[in-house]
Amino acid sequence: MSPVIAMVLSYLAGSVPFAYLAGRLLKGIDLRTVGSGNLGATNVYRTLGAWPAVAVLLLDATKGALPALLLPRLVLTTPEYPDQYLALGVMYGTLAIIGHAKPIFLWGKGGGKGVATAAGVFAAIAPIPLAIVLVVFAAVVAITRFVSLGSMLAAIALPFAIAWRDGVRVVTFEVALLIAIFVCWTHRANIGRLRRGEEPRIGRPGATA
Repeated sequence: MSPVIAMVLSYLAGSVPFAYLAGRLLKGIDLRTVGSGNLGATNVYRTLGAWPAVAVLLLDATKGALPALLLPRLVLTTPEYPDQYLALGVMYGTLAIIGHAKPIFLWGKGGGKGVATAAGVFAAIAPIPLAIVLVVFAAVVAITRFVSLGSMLAAIALPFAIAWRDGVRVVTFEVALLIAIFVCWTHRANIGRLRRGEEPRIGRPGATA
């Protein structure tokens, strides 16, 4: 497969707006105009219920994991240097995250915040560090009931987990740093609500991540 075609496929896979489709199919609504307006699993949970949210979460993770896991081996039969598969997986996974945030199928508007898709990417390329940050996410949400805070702290913890496991001289560490910045940037409205004490907790009505 051509590397360019693989890049396009990665972006297109990330662009599939599963939350948007769930809203349209299940209730005939545009989730960009309901709740937080975010096309993510939390808004699906608040608007459509638990099972649609679980489905969207898994699908959003899968569209990050598959390009990172499968496409490098379709592009290269034999790597030319160590970790070339990993480097390609990072690139294709990053394009899937960009597609999720700026989906071409919605004209680049109203995408999600990239947390689930990024988790899928790192499930494929760095599963042990991801397992660590999932514990961080679960603990923060269990204690505070803020999904947005759990998402941001998990993203911030990811480069530290990778540094502990593999060191800082790996491409996954650099990408994890960028993703942590990106996730915090996409949650800037949530940060404002957290500072004002207005961020709703999971399980209560209101808009959130």
